[in-house]
Amino acid sequence: MPRASHNPILAGLPVTVFERMSALARETGAINLGQGFPDDPGPLAVRKKAAEAVLEGSNQYPPMLGLAELRRAIVEHYARWQGVSLDAEREVMVTSGATEAIAASLFGLIEPGDEVVLFQPIYDAYLPLVRRAGGVPRFVTLRPPDWRLDEAAIRAALSPRTKAVLFNNPLNPTGTVFSREDLETLARALADSDAVLIADEVWEHVTFDGGAHVSALGVEGLADRAVKIGSAGKIFSMTGWKVGFVCAPPDILSTLARAHQFLTFTTPPNLQSAVAFGLAQEDEWIMDMRARLEAKRDRFSAGLTAVGFAPLPSAGTYFVNVDLSALGVADDAAFCERLVREAGVASIPVSTFYAEDAVTTVARFCFAKEDATLDEAVRRLEALRL
Repeated sequence: MPRASHNPILAGLPVTVFERMSALARETGAINLGQGFPDDPGPLAVRKKAAEAVLEGSNQYPPMLGLAELRRAIVEHYARWQGVSLDAEREVMVTSGATEAIAASLFGLIEPGDEVVLFQPIYDAYLPLVRRAGGVPRFVTLRPPDWRLDEAAIRAALSPRTKAVLFNNPLNPTGTVFSREDLETLARALADSDAVLIADEVWEHVTFDGGAHVSALGVEGLADRAVKIGSAGKIFSMTGWKVGFVCAPPDILSTLARAHQFLTFTTPPNLQSAVAFGLAQEDEWIMDMRARLEAKRDRFSAGLTAVGFAPLPSAGTYFVNVDLSALGVADDAAFCERLVREAGVASIPVSTFYAEDAVTTVARFCFAKEDATLDEAVRRLEALRL
């Protein structure tokens, strides 16, 4: 038999820290605050619409770019929430989740040897996808407690070979929501570059304290080079639905569509119909979702503070981070391992989101859980002898 050959980029990847910590949580009976999914089931009306659509609607191939009703709903939704003007026929595409949208963007734009700028800490899928597309990563490192952008650092990462900049806002894992001023900083840094900005905005509706998300498509200097990526799973707290949105200028979108057609080609039509319904109907649910999650963030952060931890600010996402240096901890991975085994609480070391020059003194916790679960996690952390 021939010897099996494996792609070294993917075959050499370790088991993700999320899978490892979730497995440890199952093995030990720990509360899993590591993986980022909510306990909330999502809006009932949207779930009912999906069930109706699978029984009464078409279950054959929908259009490759997505159902027309969903693309129109995306346009209307972003016009209403973010003041962004889009053409449903030429500037909007539906994908099977935001990660597929990121993959299609990279595979469509990158040639071997092209450079891609990544902001650390980075969502774990970015780096292997960049490398699999033949891209060469260049890193801009963000640091606690504010994780802000620095124009000089961004400029230093750019070169004539920079093809794309991959930017996550709000930022997982830090919970940072970048302001219009931050995006204008990014625009100035990219002014002399031809790089496409891949703007991963999946957390756009999970923002707190009255803060409004600013899309890259709404900022001068970014709009004409930006690929905006959204996620119905994040908007409606149904992470398993895997319905993503791509919005971009026509010349860019047409290229990404060629990549998308050979990845998943299309997305289940009943979910598309339900998402179209939800985007048009569920503004109140989105506002209520924000308020519920903000209250959970505050409850969990107050509990952490009361038992001796130092939570960092979280303006969005499902996550709050803890500054371990205040406890004299310098190895977040070892600390998180100890937490799951001794305290029965699973978290994620933020160092795992770095490819180089890692911050090793921050742990990430997911607070999108029932209040009783959060309270029990705090009780267990208090019982741990630090």
